[in-house]
Amino acid sequence: MSFDGIFTYGILHELTDELKSSRISKIYQPFPNELILQIRAKGENRKLLISAHPNYARVHFTNEPYENPAEPPMFCMLLRKHLEGSIIEQVYQLGLDRILVIEAKGRNEIGDVTYKQLIIEVMGRHSNIVLVDKEKQIIIDSIKHIPMSLNRHRTLLPGAAYVLPPSQEKLHPFEADQETVAKKLDFNSGKLANQLVQTFAGLSPLIANEIVHRAGLANRTTLPIAFVEMMSDIQNGHFKPTLTTAKEKDYFYLTRLTHLHGEEKTFHTISELLDRYYYGKAERDRVKQQANDLVQFVANEKKKNEKKIKKLEKTLQNAEKASEYQLAGELLTSHLHMVKKGDSQIEVLNYYDENGGMITIQLDPQKTPSQNAQSYFTKYQKAKNSVAVVMEQIEKANDEVQYFDSLIQQMETASHKDIAEIREELVEEGYLRNRQSKKTKKLKNSTPTLEQYKASDGTTILVGKNNKQNEYLTNRLAARDDVWLHTKDIPGSHVVIRAQEPTEQTILEAAHLAAYFSKAKNSSSVPVDFTKIRHVKKPSGAKPGFVTYDQQQTVYVTPNEELVLKLRQS
Repeated sequence: MSFDGIFTYGILHELTDELKSSRISKIYQPFPNELILQIRAKGENRKLLISAHPNYARVHFTNEPYENPAEPPMFCMLLRKHLEGSIIEQVYQLGLDRILVIEAKGRNEIGDVTYKQLIIEVMGRHSNIVLVDKEKQIIIDSIKHIPMSLNRHRTLLPGAAYVLPPSQEKLHPFEADQETVAKKLDFNSGKLANQLVQTFAGLSPLIANEIVHRAGLANRTTLPIAFVEMMSDIQNGHFKPTLTTAKEKDYFYLTRLTHLHGEEKTFHTISELLDRYYYGKAERDRVKQQANDLVQFVANEKKKNEKKIKKLEKTLQNAEKASEYQLAGELLTSHLHMVKKGDSQIEVLNYYDENGGMITIQLDPQKTPSQNAQSYFTKYQKAKNSVAVVMEQIEKANDEVQYFDSLIQQMETASHKDIAEIREELVEEGYLRNRQSKKTKKLKNSTPTLEQYKASDGTTILVGKNNKQNEYLTNRLAARDDVWLHTKDIPGSHVVIRAQEPTEQTILEAAHLAAYFSKAKNSSSVPVDFTKIRHVKKPSGAKPGFVTYDQQQTVYVTPNEELVLKLRQS
């Protein structure tokens, strides 16, 4: 757990200078558990993200774009009523708990001065955002309602008194000296990191393990020194926000996590670190929850067609016996004089065999010799005719598998709007029933929204993240001499460089985008083809997003998320 009490202290240190005496100009609620407060301070606007997401709860300044719902939720409307236009007087932390309080001064409908508290509880699945009347300490509303039946200690409902979470009665780490640390720990029982967590407020196992690691051979002398030094640095604002990747997992903290022995990336501010760490994570989690039925449907359709291909291949193997049926029919016809009704088989000379070998032909005792011969010729015709049909069905099933495979890849990086467009596409293609609401029908006539990036030299690069966007980008928006890119023989996004003669560097950057938004996102040396738009064609009757192209060149790139973020932010 990275977002502990110490980390909350760090983010408070960063927010205080910006928020104090600033004005809350606008409030948005893009998702059920998340708020965006637009803050006007020092002549510029900043966006403060406050999240009570059960897995990604946090608070920090953000530069990420968020789409707002057409109709704001009730909690958002209430916050606008009470907080928009208010001046933030102070921001503080309750002890070293993961609780931040934003106190704002505003005016009510009749012009009287009012004081409100926006209390942010960053506590995992128990996270919440509560608006409180400061003078009465009564809850006006909360983003999550918690009745008495769910929590006996406190109720988080409008009109209830605001009660803090139960105190854990731990020592404040900033007030502890080396002697206190040495006295409070039992160095003989081991598990020193766990003892630190249990003794001092605000510490998570992550920072406790780092303190023990920095102590070297942790004992009664070295550990108190390491503890006090780290707490002193943090209290004095000596932060080094670092993202550490170790064992294919990301960790973040105010300072370096040397005990993880991983790849490190430092940031200028904690907000930049959090923006980077949470980039896409909460979005993908929300999309996964809302599109779970769609993901299951597409996966099942893909499996269905894969099973169909296996059955068709068996049928094809039987159909390939056509030549055997023809041979049996012709040899039987040539040797009818040797066959009697009631025979179950006959051994005849195979005159098609250069070595003059014998062959045994199975017969139906209930049929005459000529009927047996005719039966083989009938089987031969059926088998011969079925080969073409089966081959066509296999080809169609393979197209279906490729189509659903591309949809699976698209849903891995899809936003809410992308999912809506994919769902709409499946309705149009006849895979899903049309259960569109009036709001969804509006989407059908709207222009797909493309993701836009800027190359190092300022050239615009556009990316389609689903088939509707791909078709719009490639077949309607792009100019004939724009450069088009796509991963070679791998499902992925269409990428277009809005330039006739882009530089080699721009082509490589666009290729990184094509590889990153493809099924080969986690691979290395991904082949990416590029050509002019005029050489890209959609075959008649082809699935959405499917194109053919020629006169292409190929580059090989290894997808780099850092580069993608850089191109996106620019």
